Amino acid sequence: MRDHAREDAPHADVWTGRATNRVQWLLALVGAACMALGIELAVDSAWTTGIAPLAMSVVGCIAAGLLVLFGTLAFVHVDLRLDKDSVEVRCGHIGVPRRRIPLTHVAGADFAPNVTPRQWGGWGYRWRPEKGTAVVVRRGEGVVLRLWDGHSFTITVDNAEAAVRAIRARLRAGTPGTAH
Repeated sequence: MRDHAREDAPHADVWTGRATNRVQWLLALVGAACMALGIELAVDSAWTTGIAPLAMSVVGCIAAGLLVLFGTLAFVHVDLRLDKDSVEVRCGHIGVPRRRIPLTHVAGADFAPNVTPRQWGGWGYRWRPEKGTAVVVRRGEGVVLRLWDGHSFTITVDNAEAAVRAIRARLRAGTPGTAH
């Protein structure tokens, strides 16, 4: 968990937070095992049963492994960054998917004490027509951004109450186009 605010200037404050799901590492290991099985089949197989079935097995194992591996590593953690202009959400080690929401698009922020993957249909970057969009990497507290276009964006993050306070303070500071 990171919760940092720079205090060097009133409008230079940056708040950062993170949520991590270590269970995703286990799923990534399953993906790596599938890839290893595909490679093992390609290298050590006698290829006597025909090339088509073996090639399909190799490609299937490697493709499934890559999907599981990269799909889970993208959501091992989520980073939330609030600066003077925007809220930015980045997922995984390479920061993709990523979403930057200008504060001028934010009408308000609320604390959600119990965000669950079940509410959103699983872990990851989710969209539900009746609920909005979310980045859910674990069960627990989160931030719900209410956007001026009527949509919402939920992010699971440790110390979400501090994030909500920081966002509300930034909105009260007079960012044009936001509620006071």
